[in-house]
Amino acid sequence: IDGKERFPQFFHNMLSTSQSFFTRSIAGNDKEATISYDYDCGNHASEPCRKTDLKQIAAQILPPLYSLVFIFGFVGNMLVVLTLINCKKLKSMTDIYLLNLAISDLLFLLTLPFWAHHAANGWVFGDSGCKIFTGLYHIGYFGGIFFIILLTVDRYLAIVHAVFALKARTVTFGVVTSGATWVVVVLVSLPGIIFTKSQEEDSHYVCGPAFPIIWKNLHTIMRNILSLVLPLLVMVICYSGILKTLLRCRNEKKHKAVRLIFAIMIVYFLFWAPYNIVLDLITFQEFFGLDNCDSSNRLDQAMQVTETLGMTHCCINPIIYAFVGEKFRRYIWVFFRKHIAKRLCKQCPVFFGETADRVSSGYTPSTGEQEVSVGL
Repeated sequence: IDGKERFPQFFHNMLSTSQSFFTRSIAGNDKEATISYDYDCGNHASEPCRKTDLKQIAAQILPPLYSLVFIFGFVGNMLVVLTLINCKKLKSMTDIYLLNLAISDLLFLLTLPFWAHHAANGWVFGDSGCKIFTGLYHIGYFGGIFFIILLTVDRYLAIVHAVFALKARTVTFGVVTSGATWVVVVLVSLPGIIFTKSQEEDSHYVCGPAFPIIWKNLHTIMRNILSLVLPLLVMVICYSGILKTLLRCRNEKKHKAVRLIFAIMIVYFLFWAPYNIVLDLITFQEFFGLDNCDSSNRLDQAMQVTETLGMTHCCINPIIYAFVGEKFRRYIWVFFRKHIAKRLCKQCPVFFGETADRVSSGYTPSTGEQEVSVGL
């Protein structure tokens, strides 16, 4: 039996595309045998390649997992948006970038319920829906990367080039650069949108990529440059300069400002770098000598785990703000006291006292320079 003919279309598509969208491609309630046939297995090309059936595993695990990520991520990022708008009033360029980062995460989060349904029941939203939600996935992903980069550059200017930053780091400049960034985000997301479609597989439909071989390689290279090489380069350059400046000035407020953005950047790498590395290995299997049955099986499983890990990242930034951003916790308290607690408990004096007002006003920057030093 020809191994390529017996190899399920799902695994063939996944191994031949640069953007796996693995969790969308494993959808369905297909309960067929768990034995599938892969490409040549060493010197025994006619022997079947036994692969773990990840469809059934994903159908059980991904829907509840993505549902939890969606709930916590949506609540957390909406709190960030409301806090920046209602409490901080978007008074600095940093606020503008943090707002756009939260919006990027929200766009990404909006796709999770559909991928959860896809994993359990197949794709039922048509080809247009496939392209729309894939587009939101890419836009949210690349938007998060680019605004993390802008936040890092913003910290660099505020600390290393403080005099220049007073003139350059304005709200207007933040809005303009954010608009330009969204244009770039849409452009780099277009290949993933164009080469994604809904197609029938066995008795159900799946939403997944369909890249030509040339575009497959180019898209993987582009993704790795934008997702790994560029952020890493920016981080090394900016934080090297920031570290030298902080060692000279010993400013505690500036230390706190750097700590937040540094944590956001590091957590991004921890959650998404493994997926991009596995994506490289899958796209260029022959180059890395991994085009055999055992390696293919392991890469399938690694892709499932690493992409799931990466997709949970969209709910992490609000947690970082809560644990690292001291001011953010106080802003959240002010927002809760003014807009939620008063409605729930109108007779509770703690929500009407002046103490909370004094605390919040004491931590609200009175000048642009103070905002530069402290951040969120």
